[in-house]
Amino acid sequence: MLKYLMKRLLLFFIVIFGVVTVTFFLSHVIPADPVGAILGENAPQELIEKMERELGLDLPLGQQYSRYLKGIINWDFGISLRTQKMVAEDMRVYFPATLELAIFALIIAIIFGIPIGVISAVKRNQLPDSISRVFSLTGISMPAFWLSLLFILVLYYHLKLIPAGGRLSSGISPPQLVTGLYLIDSLIARDYIIFWDAFHHLIGPGLVLGWIQMAYICRVTRSSMLEVLNEEYIRTARVKGLKEKVVIYRHAFKNALIPVVTMIGISFGYLLEGSVLTETVFGYPGLGRYAVNSFLSLDLNAVIGSVTLIAIAYALSNLIVDLLYAALDPRIKY
Repeated sequence: MLKYLMKRLLLFFIVIFGVVTVTFFLSHVIPADPVGAILGENAPQELIEKMERELGLDLPLGQQYSRYLKGIINWDFGISLRTQKMVAEDMRVYFPATLELAIFALIIAIIFGIPIGVISAVKRNQLPDSISRVFSLTGISMPAFWLSLLFILVLYYHLKLIPAGGRLSSGISPPQLVTGLYLIDSLIARDYIIFWDAFHHLIGPGLVLGWIQMAYICRVTRSSMLEVLNEEYIRTARVKGLKEKVVIYRHAFKNALIPVVTMIGISFGYLLEGSVLTETVFGYPGLGRYAVNSFLSLDLNAVIGSVTLIAIAYALSNLIVDLLYAALDPRIKY
């Protein structure tokens, strides 16, 4: 296991280095002028040249790349041209928001997706299976932005169950920064007003993203359970007279978890980088929305920093999933 872990950590750093390198050179190949985008078309040439010198954009590409690698080692992505703050400082605000939303949505997806998938497999071609497949197909087919608008129309406009958007209501200050996750920080500060308000703001986008990922998890769980339920050892367990619940949950479900855990890891990575549409519709200040706004304003430092952080989170989630395989199936040896 230690040898495998060292190998995966080496591959982890290679992947991150590759992502940083490709993103850096692609951002400099694009025929765009980030300084001109910030200062405007009519900015004096002296001012443009001064900003280029301050940002190091007048240096050869190789020197810019070398300086950038040194900065990343120190977790310094430079200054955001759009917000005029350090990119690392911006990500310290926006990434915890996306992480909190991703965890919340993933919990919803797991709590509902796995049981529905198991029931669908056990009740194959029966009414619960048909309802489950329609439910899953709806979650997969409906675009995130349309589902977000639908939830806002029903839950906010008509039923008044969720707020319009944001992380907190106006007039409520964020809790003291500890982790950046408002739910955890408010519990640490024992401020339950902030906790419930932050939780209230998570419901809308969390349900949208949770429903979409729940549909995928449900389908994978159903497919994996159907495959396991047809194995010989399941028939043997039933012939021996074991109760159906024991056969399903102790023998079948555990052996069907490998593809499900893989899907959960993929879903978590997607939630960290693919929730930009939902964040935009709900006005949620997450990393995806920050990265897109930075790209549209040609804020290359912020774009590269966001991509690097998402790549690190995605690679770590895949590593954790691979290590969980051994705990779920003792037959797997590293």
